[in-house]
Amino acid sequence: MKLVTFQNNIGAVKIGWLKGNGVIAMQKADASLPNDMLSFIDDHETYFKIIKDNNLENLAPHYQLSEVKLLAPLTNPRSFRDYVAFEEHMLNASKSFGHTVSPEWYNIPIFYFTNHQAIYGPEAEIKRPEKESKFDIELELAVIMGKKGKDIQVENVDDYIFGYTIFNDWTARAIQRQEMTVPLGPHKGKDFANAIGPCIVTKDEFEKYRCTISREMHPEHLQMPQTTDGRFDLKMIARINGKTICEGNYKTVYWTFPQMIKRASENNVQLMPGDILGSGTVGWGSLIENNFSVHRPLEPGDEVELEIEGIGVLRNKVV
Repeated sequence: MKLVTFQNNIGAVKIGWLKGNGVIAMQKADASLPNDMLSFIDDHETYFKIIKDNNLENLAPHYQLSEVKLLAPLTNPRSFRDYVAFEEHMLNASKSFGHTVSPEWYNIPIFYFTNHQAIYGPEAEIKRPEKESKFDIELELAVIMGKKGKDIQVENVDDYIFGYTIFNDWTARAIQRQEMTVPLGPHKGKDFANAIGPCIVTKDEFEKYRCTISREMHPEHLQMPQTTDGRFDLKMIARINGKTICEGNYKTVYWTFPQMIKRASENNVQLMPGDILGSGTVGWGSLIENNFSVHRPLEPGDEVELEIEGIGVLRNKVV
């Protein structure tokens, strides 16, 4: 199921799911269903049972997509962690910044907290920070938690996942470069805009993409055994003004979501339904990785499209 938050033609905000070229609205389908995504996620097992028992998935759409405006599918996540889980991106970006990759990156998945209040959806305009000269994108997959838990073990992670969406971690590289001289991670270079969408794909729909990975993909560093621990064979594409600047695949990830979730919940830390965890950028999924040689820094008027197989396209315009 592909779940969405949308605004209808009279301005009311609702939630529902995609069907063909239309949207089925939750509360039009059944009045007992909630009208905000966080409430749905909080008690999703009950609500999915209502949908299944009443055969609501087979309803005709209440709206055509042309009649609604899609918003961020989850407008109010409870928290937002972002990792740097792709080795290729880590190596590329570090080289561009003149850094070396710390050996600790290979020991634990590293994350920072980003701004869970600065959430934008598809077609939203993204304002370039004032005087920023190296405005950039980051093509990421994000996971949405569906169940609270502490000290979650890798083998149990699937029980805690609700679904997946596309994440554009908009980045002000000039600001970030200044901040990263102090070892506390990024702050103002990252906190102004987090775009997600266009929908949340429930975890069951991703099972057909699950894959195994071989050590040969990272012969120098990859020590994990042959496994199906959260890797998916998903094409990931970034375009700017219609020009493709990146074609990657999620299966190249070094640290998987089960490993990231385990790390986030360690030491008695409570993860909550509606928490979002970003994967970090797929290799070459940002302009900094080649020092903006594939495309100049983003400017007002540029249109960015991030596409991930099985989810759709997240499109935004820079202003």
